[in-house]
Amino acid sequence: MADERNDDPWTGGEEVPAGDDARADGGAGKEDGADWRERRQWQQWRLMERWMEGVLVEQRRTRRWKLFFRFVFAGLLLALVWAVFQGVRQAGGPAPSGPHVAVVRVEGAIDAEGRASAERIIEGVRQAWRNPDARAVVLDINSPGGSPVQSQRVYAELRRLVAQGGKPVVAVIEDIGASGAYYIASAAGTIYASPASLVGSIGVIHAGFGLQGAIDKLGVERRVFTSGENKDFLDPFAPVTPEQRQFWQQVLDTTHRQFIDAVKAGRGDRLADDPRLFSGLVWTGEQAVSLGLVDELASLEQLDRERFDALPLEDYTPSLDPFTRLSRQFGRVAAEWLGLPSTRSPVRYQAY
Repeated sequence: MADERNDDPWTGGEEVPAGDDARADGGAGKEDGADWRERRQWQQWRLMERWMEGVLVEQRRTRRWKLFFRFVFAGLLLALVWAVFQGVRQAGGPAPSGPHVAVVRVEGAIDAEGRASAERIIEGVRQAWRNPDARAVVLDINSPGGSPVQSQRVYAELRRLVAQGGKPVVAVIEDIGASGAYYIASAAGTIYASPASLVGSIGVIHAGFGLQGAIDKLGVERRVFTSGENKDFLDPFAPVTPEQRQFWQQVLDTTHRQFIDAVKAGRGDRLADDPRLFSGLVWTGEQAVSLGLVDELASLEQLDRERFDALPLEDYTPSLDPFTRLSRQFGRVAAEWLGLPSTRSPVRYQAY
């Protein structure tokens, strides 16, 4: 058709023919050579302008990303310097002076790599015990329990200090002091709780899933190589034989007996003669008093006012900087995704 045009992909305009006579309209009105060269030059400049605009856009984009990563790096560097400074300041700072009550917090799940690890709790308790200005050591507990071994370590250290005498060791249960957390509390000389606190859960648990049927339906083959016929009996993709089930129940029963013996040694004849006491049930703080699991109802502030004449409360809980927590969580998640062995015990003194 006469009105059709061919667009130049480089300039975005109308294609320029190679010869002067190609611009003829019905053989007449040819552009002279000067006009054609001027038009061609203008299109070349236009092409160059577009190319330069593209280069500038790309340079601006690259510059923005460089600035972004520089700001991120600077932020991480400042955060690292701040964390190191805080750690040095807290580690090298003077111990609290003047009469006070030393508080060591047991928060969250009791785990070797968590906030409530035996290492951190014991370190805080020992620092408080060595300070002559600390009139008492109070464990402020708000935990559902966790690792049996971590709980046993803290329990043993508290029992050792209580036997030495010299200053009271007291446990205060906040929202929850169950299972492994109560294991720790039972080592204290006196246990306090709020009326609505959850206390008890003296039992042992191991929970998992049996996924063998699921992978069979999906047509997935599980490849595990062991030397030892029972090495994989906790694998969720392997069936559990009656003999393995009986053995694992004996492990749980043995761990439960250790828990019961520890609570009896710590609480003595204050415990009520109730068969439900070691069944894994959880009671309120008010119910726990009548069962002998708790001595009195009081919050941390009430305890300080009524027993220690409102002395200042000083926190002896060792700090855990955010980078350490992040690295530990990242390591744990990475190990789970890669299928690497975890240090976490499958047996738990923990409220379900």
